[in-house]
Amino acid sequence: MIRLDTREPGFEAGFSALLDMARDTTARVDAAVAGIIAQVRQEGDAALLDLTSRFDRWTPASAVALRVTEAEIEAAVAACDPALIAALDHAARRIETFHRAQLPQDLQLDDPAGLTLGMRWNAIDAVGIYVPGGKAAYPSSVLMNAIPARAAGVARVAMCVPTPDGVLNPLVLAAARRAGVTEIWRIGGAQAIAALAWGTASIAPVDRVAGPGNAYVAEAKRQVFGRVGIDSIAGPSEVVVIADAAQDPARVAMDLLAQAEHDESAQAILITDSAALAEAVARAVEDALKTLPRAAIAGESWARNGAILLTRDLDEAATLCDRLAPEHLELLVAEPRALFARIRHAGAAFLGGFCPEALGDYIAGPNHVLPTGRTARFASGLSVFDFLKRTTWIEPEEAGLHAIGPDAVLLAEAEGLTAHARSIAMRLGQ
Repeated sequence: MIRLDTREPGFEAGFSALLDMARDTTARVDAAVAGIIAQVRQEGDAALLDLTSRFDRWTPASAVALRVTEAEIEAAVAACDPALIAALDHAARRIETFHRAQLPQDLQLDDPAGLTLGMRWNAIDAVGIYVPGGKAAYPSSVLMNAIPARAAGVARVAMCVPTPDGVLNPLVLAAARRAGVTEIWRIGGAQAIAALAWGTASIAPVDRVAGPGNAYVAEAKRQVFGRVGIDSIAGPSEVVVIADAAQDPARVAMDLLAQAEHDESAQAILITDSAALAEAVARAVEDALKTLPRAAIAGESWARNGAILLTRDLDEAATLCDRLAPEHLELLVAEPRALFARIRHAGAAFLGGFCPEALGDYIAGPNHVLPTGRTARFASGLSVFDFLKRTTWIEPEEAGLHAIGPDAVLLAEAEGLTAHARSIAMRLGQ
């Protein structure tokens, strides 16, 4: 992995290279995705049947078979370990509580000029969520995407999940039931995004699409944006851990590897003001990799993208962290709140020795769908706000129009928009 020390002359060049590191090495798939979207738009359900047969290795009898039935959902829930169902429900309650607390209030302002101004919040009508179902299944993603939508008041939540070889993951279906998903479709890839955006005879279109996926899903979301809203184009996951000398190297190492085991493009970075801790963590990572089931993935991620940055003090660590603007930030220091106050750019922060980032992935309450690739400089994690829209409104009294209208006429005339000016002036008696 990369080793840098802020006291060494080449640090800035090395850190700049770290910031510019291209971790997403996926080949371009834009042309292939455009073809899939065009096919779905032209052929509708027939395209979904064809593409599902080609990519998921099972052939639905008809478009009706693409929808997961209530009986299948009930059977899946019944097949799950009761302890897992209880854990799922525990996580769902916490996620729902946190997201309901985010709901904003409408605004009304009566100003001295005689106008009433306001802003009203409304939920989006229909949302589509995508849940990966290829190499792994993620019931936690179902909860994190569907629960905020339902908490915001979205009436229809349509879920698409690929089913390679026709196999459904029971816990994913149980999570969908618990999160309030209203319909589930066994469709994956770019074709699922196209169906959600444009609709088919069987699937009504939605207004926004959310959820993680592979390169084809990400590119499809990019291409349908504008037709529908999207949550984000997510890149490889990442964590920055800021730790002081008092931390347990084994715990720090496992927190780094918890991120590295996502995939080979993930990134885990340790920033510390302790040279002794830096060396101990590097050794602890190598020791832990001997026992992890996903050691090949985590090891490649650590070797290719991992970094240990040694700083003069924690203030300098905070400055570097803001430049990295990480998706996840762990503060393993004596006074995490004080250090957190110094940091402006992070998707989500995990404060203190009792808060590994993995806690936030599953059960703490805040969302685990977060900005990657330094986009935390200008973007935020998924929330109820992603499923709400604002409408402002204006209601002037006649006196209010006369108080502000003349200046509006002047500004409209200055812009050469005569009809604008006259539409106001006529009401002023001009």
